[in-house]
Amino acid sequence: MAEPAVDYAAVFQALPGAVALVTPQLIFADANAEFLRLRGLPRELLVGRFLPDDRPEKDPAEPLLLRVLASLRRAADTGQRSIVALQRYDMEDPDQPGVWHERYFNMTNIPVFGPDGRVTLLLHRVEDVTELIRAREVALTLQEAMLPAPRPVGRHPAAVRYRPAAEALNVAGDWYDLVDLPGDRIAVAVGDVVGHGLYAAGVMGQLRSALAAASLVPEGPARALEVLGLYARTVDGAENTTVATAFVDWEDHTITYSSAGHPPPALLHGDGTVEFLDQATDPPLAARPQHGPRIQAVAAFREGAVLVLYTDGLIERRDEDIDAGLARLADSLARHQADDPETLADAVLTDLIPSGDATDDTALVIVRL
Repeated sequence: MAEPAVDYAAVFQALPGAVALVTPQLIFADANAEFLRLRGLPRELLVGRFLPDDRPEKDPAEPLLLRVLASLRRAADTGQRSIVALQRYDMEDPDQPGVWHERYFNMTNIPVFGPDGRVTLLLHRVEDVTELIRAREVALTLQEAMLPAPRPVGRHPAAVRYRPAAEALNVAGDWYDLVDLPGDRIAVAVGDVVGHGLYAAGVMGQLRSALAAASLVPEGPARALEVLGLYARTVDGAENTTVATAFVDWEDHTITYSSAGHPPPALLHGDGTVEFLDQATDPPLAARPQHGPRIQAVAAFREGAVLVLYTDGLIERRDEDIDAGLARLADSLARHQADDPETLADAVLTDLIPSGDATDDTALVIVRL
């Protein structure tokens, strides 16, 4: 049976995304309907036009145009795809002259090869991600509203950080909390709900609030996680959440802690050594077929020590054993042990998560004991 004929010109015009074809000399060769709509130009005024002349002089978009031109030339010279990611370009409202709207775009330039193997055209794809960015901003605002604001805990200085993943445009279920307890005591907790997006953030908010309430029971962190585990079994999406919580008592200088499948808290001693509190680890919430009691352990500290709780985004890397991440954390804490909590939090994030390189969301709590 003969293959059906395909009208590729019709396919090009029907593409839902904005696409233009540009020659290696940066001349517009063609553009589909969506690209023309986005640009607000008829085809006859675009095709044959030299792309660098595509904007008037002193146009505020000139820096963006320079980045696009550099990307196109790179694709033409190397024969490899080139991406101009997440660029802001405000556009004038066609129905309201003088009214400008904030817009965001991703652009991809893809070389098209001729029979001789040379680049004959560049496929210039423009993706409008404005609504996605707005949704992300709303989600991040919601998540930040559900997390407690940074504050000292009694007379004890503390710092908190939340950093979303660089490669994701959505929020996740990481959280932190600090709860004042009767006497000279506090409860510190971090947790990580499986998944991303507003749903995970909503589950996070429910679990954080439930753990804060459960931490007020007098039996300690193990009992608090038992109560949270029972609650998690009633919340869709809460299963396999990991949590670590530590009760700090300044009267007897002890930390009582318990973990539900979470990376161990770190205790930085005055001599620069780091102790990972890993003697009370159970499975994540609602991971076992039957609910059961949890364990807790106690560690001593001296005044001036530092307690650090964090989520796995701080230490875990693809194709790397978790011990390597824990070693990096210990080294960073030891090198910056004299810093106050705010400075130490920034230093740890800089050491362990280079700018733009976060592959997972990260929550971090640091308390000077």
